[in-house]
Amino acid sequence: MMIAPIPSPSDLAFVIIGRNEGERLRGCIQSVLRETGSVVYIDSGSSDGSVELARRWGVACVELDDATPYTAARARNAGCEWLRARMPQLRYIHFIDGDCELQPGWLGQAIAAIKEDARLAAVCGRRRERHPERSAYNRLCDNEWDTRIGLADTCGGDALFRVEPFFAVGGFSANLIAGEEPDLCYRIRQRGWLIRRIDAEMTVHDAAMTRFAQWWQRNRRSGYATAEALTLRGREVRGLFRHVMSNLFWAAPFSWPLWPLLWCSICAREGPLEASFLTLGKLPHMQGQVDYWRSRRRLIEYK
Repeated sequence: MMIAPIPSPSDLAFVIIGRNEGERLRGCIQSVLRETGSVVYIDSGSSDGSVELARRWGVACVELDDATPYTAARARNAGCEWLRARMPQLRYIHFIDGDCELQPGWLGQAIAAIKEDARLAAVCGRRRERHPERSAYNRLCDNEWDTRIGLADTCGGDALFRVEPFFAVGGFSANLIAGEEPDLCYRIRQRGWLIRRIDAEMTVHDAAMTRFAQWWQRNRRSGYATAEALTLRGREVRGLFRHVMSNLFWAAPFSWPLWPLLWCSICAREGPLEASFLTLGKLPHMQGQVDYWRSRRRLIEYK
């Protein structure tokens, strides 16, 4: 049975992106349709019937062709262009990944926050992991989502954006395979706009990470994004060069005897779980960095 959407402002719409999300996509679509019918789903080469599922729920779909490499950034840009062509009055776009579900009450709080402060380009909230108890990797994700409340340098894949600054900077950098949100937010902030995380429940995410290999791939992708960010804007972002070089130092075999010192330093701030995986994570991060410098530009998935 389809859910009748609650009438919402005609100047706001959602962009859902996905690739083989299965039942997670169903939950995402249902959560969005509870708020509005203004939504488009952008699919990046799914083979699990995701497009058919979305269409059964009455959601407009755009299927990206494989002539250009798939990226989340490319998919989000395609959704924005599709909406802008059909909603000339569009003022706000909410992005949500297909493995997430919108929390009840979030949209109203986000709209109120962004309308209250004309300087805000984007508003985000608390993303939570659906099953943090199922694995250490899921718990790490849940902790990672718990960012500081207030003005922020960036947001994640789920956020409400004002269209003016988004289109003024050209949207996401479509060729980035990871780290597209920090890149976009950096360019937006350079124009004087602000990003804010408010104290509100936003989305529930399903990382579904139960295997070490998934965790490794996710961190490899993060390392790739960091190396790419350094190349694109390293001289402009304080501490980015030091971050990359520090990771290379700790990943090098000659530094491994010093890992207990690194572990103790991180543990004092973050706790033993984070200390263990942040220390070990130096290795997949380095792999991702090397991948970028060797120009192995392809989608890095962990699910």
